[in-house]
Amino acid sequence: MPNLRIVIAGDHELFRARLRKVLEARPDWTVIGEARTGRQVVELVERLDPDVAIVDFNMPEMNGLEATRAITMGRSRCEVLMLTLHDSEERVREILRAGAHGYVLKSDAARDVVRAVDAVSHHASFFISKAAPMVMNGYVTSARTSGNRASLDRFGGPPQPNASLTRREREVAQLVAEGKSNKEIARILGISVKTTETHRASAMHKLGLESVSDLVRWAVRNHLIEI
Repeated sequence: MPNLRIVIAGDHELFRARLRKVLEARPDWTVIGEARTGRQVVELVERLDPDVAIVDFNMPEMNGLEATRAITMGRSRCEVLMLTLHDSEERVREILRAGAHGYVLKSDAARDVVRAVDAVSHHASFFISKAAPMVMNGYVTSARTSGNRASLDRFGGPPQPNASLTRREREVAQLVAEGKSNKEIARILGISVKTTETHRASAMHKLGLESVSDLVRWAVRNHLIEI
């Protein structure tokens, strides 16, 4: 594919710089933008309409899964490649449910990212996990049935634990878990403090949680943040 246009999202500037250097060693590839947060990469994709977005799983304000869902359910035909620290069957399922076509371990990114970007740019999948073949078989079967590549709960099992929360409630939960105050969350999301409190209370009620510390533990267990 000539003139492949790529955006990179991750909160570590040096890592983004190393990744950019590897990608732009290909003369027909260009990194057209970088983002530090999930919210920024969603806005970047909407504005620049790249061919591929490389998205870190763990980002502030909006994690990689939420950002990927927003990208793949939007107007852009951008393909998403996820970067993650962990390799497991559960992680592969999460990434596929979000709508990404592949992932690369951050520890192996310098070695694998060119092959991975080449694959997803041609609308093929790239998963190096030992668990991937089994998960992919289930995904392909369900995708043929549903016809929706971004279907969230088509794997023959129960929905994700946070499936009952709205997107805004998940965003608020992540920001609470990151230690943000209601005022800071309101500023980041562009909503009022009262609305922020309402979303937090609603999320906690749906999840049956009684304290903010419970919400933080839930966010960690469900990979809204990683520690």
